[in-house]
Amino acid sequence: MNQNNIVVKLIEPIIIGVIGGYVFSILDLPLPWVLGALTFILLWQGFTKRKVYWPESVKNIGLTILGIYFGLYFTKETFMTMGPYFAPFVIVTIILIFASILLGMVVTKWINVDKITSTFASIPGGLTEMVIASESLNAKASLVVIFQTVRLLTVLFTVPALIIFSFSATGTASGDSFLNQPFIFEGWKYLWFIIPAVIGVSLKDKLPAGIVIIPLVITALMNVSPAELATVPPALLIAGQVSVGIGLGMKISFEELKLGGKYCGIYAVITFTLILLSFGLGFILAQMTSLNLATAMLSVAPGGLIEMVLTASIVGGDPAIVSALQLTRLFLIILFVPPILKWYFRKTELQHAA
Repeated sequence: MNQNNIVVKLIEPIIIGVIGGYVFSILDLPLPWVLGALTFILLWQGFTKRKVYWPESVKNIGLTILGIYFGLYFTKETFMTMGPYFAPFVIVTIILIFASILLGMVVTKWINVDKITSTFASIPGGLTEMVIASESLNAKASLVVIFQTVRLLTVLFTVPALIIFSFSATGTASGDSFLNQPFIFEGWKYLWFIIPAVIGVSLKDKLPAGIVIIPLVITALMNVSPAELATVPPALLIAGQVSVGIGLGMKISFEELKLGGKYCGIYAVITFTLILLSFGLGFILAQMTSLNLATAMLSVAPGGLIEMVLTASIVGGDPAIVSALQLTRLFLIILFVPPILKWYFRKTELQHAA
């Protein structure tokens, strides 16, 4: 494919994504530039039967921009105040993970889905990582993909809306807040962002969600150093959100959701139950620590690092703390849950075989 064809193919999703983001912004819906682009791309592909062209490299640019933006929230005070939150957060996270596993197993008594598939479909972890882990135990990976997609959509369209309604002064999403931010050109300071961008792209496959996490961590470390970093221009921040929304929307199809059939609703209910539980655990975390309620709830919420941090920036939460604690949850799930579940299910199989 030559360069001209690539540019032409990119125009279609850009136009649809920007229109979706702008419509959601005008309607004051939550996270308009991510969820608006996602929704319009999903609907466009579903009704036109066309598959939009949006290379992973373009989506990665958007994720890198957001990673850098989140990293700028970190200050020396953030690192100094993280300690007291860590242990209580790990405790409530373990409770949430255990509840998701329990719900995934219990629901198999009434539906025709095996326990391994159902469990990996319910855990609030990275979709890709859960699919890979489930495949190693001969689960139905296609169903894990579908139900994890349902979980992701339920979280994305529920948590930001509930948090913004509850904690925003106006009760609205402030969808155009990024557009209204003043922009001052900061010259050579933008060159600092080359460092986290290059390192992030180079090492993105070394960590789960590395394309976000690595630029975030590098930017955070630079932000507490003597280096003087610029702020991310509002237009670039919106472009990053639209890019991510398009990338998410193009991976979801009506056909996949139909394939899950009536069970999609069941896993949406499981997710909503976990969301309510996470809000309760967030309340407990806020009582146990000095975190404000919005920050605590968004830190415990089951999934969507980018969306939870963006929501924190809207409602007056602490985006740096939400970033750090959401990353902690993600690492806990990815590093420990699959091996433990593999051990459990293999042990169960051996007991049945005996």
